[in-house]
Amino acid sequence: MDKLLIEGGIPLAGEVRISGAKNAALPILCAAILSDEPLRIANVPHLQDVTTMLGLLAQMGVAVSVDDKLGVKLNAAALNNPVAPYDLVKTMRASVLVLGPLIARRGEARVSLPGGCAIGLRPVDQHIKALQAMGATIEIEHGYMHARAPKLKGARIIMDLVTVTGTENIMMAAALAAGETIIENAAREPEVVDLANCLNAMGARVSGAGSDVIRITGVPRLKSASYRVMPDRIETGTFLAAVAATGGQVRLRETRGGILDAVLDKLREAGAQIEAATDSISLRMNGALRAVSLRTAPYPAFPTDMQAQFMALNSVARGTAQITETIFENRFMHVQELRRLGAQIEVEGNTAVVTGVDHLDGATVMATDLRASASLVLAGLIARGETTVERVYHLDRGYESIEEKLSRLGARIRRVR
Repeated sequence: MDKLLIEGGIPLAGEVRISGAKNAALPILCAAILSDEPLRIANVPHLQDVTTMLGLLAQMGVAVSVDDKLGVKLNAAALNNPVAPYDLVKTMRASVLVLGPLIARRGEARVSLPGGCAIGLRPVDQHIKALQAMGATIEIEHGYMHARAPKLKGARIIMDLVTVTGTENIMMAAALAAGETIIENAAREPEVVDLANCLNAMGARVSGAGSDVIRITGVPRLKSASYRVMPDRIETGTFLAAVAATGGQVRLRETRGGILDAVLDKLREAGAQIEAATDSISLRMNGALRAVSLRTAPYPAFPTDMQAQFMALNSVARGTAQITETIFENRFMHVQELRRLGAQIEVEGNTAVVTGVDHLDGATVMATDLRASASLVLAGLIARGETTVERVYHLDRGYESIEEKLSRLGARIRRVR
């Protein structure tokens, strides 16, 4: 199992390119199921989750080809196996995103209940309830969702809670449904907007994406299209936090500030000087790092996927910060590992109180999930001496070539296989 060895205490500086967004690429890959014509997707990140999704689509009968620039061409004309088996989906909960497109295109689906990171329950009941409202019959047997619907029909759907994958699943299902579907209390994340833009490029009629009410008027079929995936706002935020925590400066290319305003606001509060251009973001630290309190919530509030990284940043900031997690119930598993490095953190329910210390000391730590892995890498970059981060396969699910990119910024980091 791979490990990362990090020699900390070096201010990061330089320029690096941000990859395409994993959380946008995965649903867009699934959108290919909706058409019998090719879908060409550019700026797809080279990640384990993307590889898993491509393997899942291929076993369903989707023709998959990848060019030398990591562009992907998908053709679902020969889609003949509407099954998502457990052995392919057990490590990635985004696999549930094939459910809506399969029912809409084939009238049936057999999808394993998803797995993924151990950060919370993340149930799929909202997906099931919405598809049933559109006319699908869904039974859960032996760990699988069995769904059937001769033809989905438009419906008014009110989500009990904000769910990104639930919103995306229903958007895709509704694209081929008869009549109009209205999703209320819809997720507003930029990745939802990116999927809507891709669907519209394929001939769908989706409006309101980015607001809490999305309207989809079904069409008989979707056509061929080419689409470029948006930049990854969490990778962007992670690199900005790493540079701020180490007291450096950076220019991130092929990204934009409008997709992570809440994160940029907190970094400015921590003492960073930030300039956001059309396709780049620059950050410079001048002076001491200041502690910043935050509360996670659905977009456009502070993202839960940046909570762990800011906990690492706060661990060496001046002052005391409160970090409240409202999205996932098990997302403080990195606290104990940060304490091994010398962080002073106390947890009370869903709130962590972080008191900054003068320095962290390198040690061996173990990653428990994707974003916890990123926080431990950040902590290793800050700490004195060597830090070993074990179980970094989580990182490979969400960060493209993270050690190579950090090395370009001057980090002393290497992978040991």
